[in-house]
Amino acid sequence: MSGLWALSAADQARLIRTRAASAREVVSSVIARHEATHAAINAVVELREEEALAAADAADAAVRHGEALGPLHGVPVTIKVNIDQAGYATTNGVAAFKDLIATGDSPVVANLRRAGAIPMGRTNTPAFSYRFFTDNALHGRTLNPRNPRLTPGGSSGGASAAVAVGVGAIAHGNDLGGSIRYPAYAVGVVGLRPSFGRVPAFNGTAVEELPITLQMLSVQGPLARTVGDLRLALAAMAAADPRDPWHCPVPLELPEPKRPWRIALATLGASPPVVQALRQAAGWLAEAGCVVEEVALPRFDEAAELWRALIVTESERALRPAIEQFGDDAIKTAYAAWAANVAPLAPDAFAAGLARRTAIWRDWQVFLSAYAAALLPVSLEPPFPQGLDQEGEAAGARILAAQAPLYVINLLGLPGLSVPTAVVHDGIPLGVQLVAARFREDICLSLGEVIEARAGATGVIDPLS
Repeated sequence: MSGLWALSAADQARLIRTRAASAREVVSSVIARHEATHAAINAVVELREEEALAAADAADAAVRHGEALGPLHGVPVTIKVNIDQAGYATTNGVAAFKDLIATGDSPVVANLRRAGAIPMGRTNTPAFSYRFFTDNALHGRTLNPRNPRLTPGGSSGGASAAVAVGVGAIAHGNDLGGSIRYPAYAVGVVGLRPSFGRVPAFNGTAVEELPITLQMLSVQGPLARTVGDLRLALAAMAAADPRDPWHCPVPLELPEPKRPWRIALATLGASPPVVQALRQAAGWLAEAGCVVEEVALPRFDEAAELWRALIVTESERALRPAIEQFGDDAIKTAYAAWAANVAPLAPDAFAAGLARRTAIWRDWQVFLSAYAAALLPVSLEPPFPQGLDQEGEAAGARILAAQAPLYVINLLGLPGLSVPTAVVHDGIPLGVQLVAARFREDICLSLGEVIEARAGATGVIDPLS
């Protein structure tokens, strides 16, 4: 398999910077790759060829004129349809929002542009970005390019499928309950949920501020095929923006913990293939000089229960009316299954839950002062079959239970990295999750590179039919 579209973002940027290839050639190659794969996966739901090529020509002119170039100069990237990109509809997978045109870029898009990247395609998400599956009545269903019988993940399923087949080496996603890490896991690529406060966020198209839990638990971040490209993407995305008062300008590289690094391994009762992947990754980290200890994670079940209660409580107030008015049948069915399994909190209990979150977070911070990182499942199950969340309350309970390793990390505001191993199940190289203290994405990425080197590069794949 060859072509400029198959290269990493780092290699594409190097070729453009040294004039070994032009940005127009790279962008044209990715456009052609989209055209060759779109019918099979439906990942990128809007791509304006002339606009992308004009941006590429401007990037090439900057190279010729000797202008200062950003680290992603000329590199095509994709943007999820639930954030603002000037001139595009922020549909969030909802037909009623198809004409909600953004007049300006969200911070993460603006930051990618400042780094030289070319946002060239909008990726699919479920309606309201509220499922672990990616289909909606407006844009249709996205398929997993490795196994179409399985979900590509959600809500950044278009992002994961696109990057897996080479439609962009970097994809933007966001993560409230696993929506970066789970799609990466489902298709066998890498995905980073940055720390709360690391990457600025704002949507000018929003009619009101997000509920407080969504502000505190959701983050913007990248998916890619290599950990190296995640590093590049994070550095670009994390630049400060005054529109996000939660943003913290913390350096991306902090002093290393004392070596050997201690790694806390927790299997959490996961299914056998998932445990096999965890033990393989643990063995590789041990061989690299880490001290791996199998331990219990602090207050894990309590944290999982609290995330569910907080999210459903605010969703009942702020999201359910919109789902009932504008949602498609799939999101209505999926949401009903979630809500049937989680009782919303009364106001006093909700306030107490927010306070209890701090206590749980404190215990984790103490825990992660003793361990460089935790190694745990992304999900307790291998990737779900397509449409599982359409099968009623029992299926909803199964999904909520399996995804606890994802959303506990959201509750705590910590960074989490999903990285594949060499354990293959149903055609998917199963991933593991690395979690470190807040703003220690550098530790997650360094450990991820150890696993990536042993598992072998994920590379670009051709969609299966």
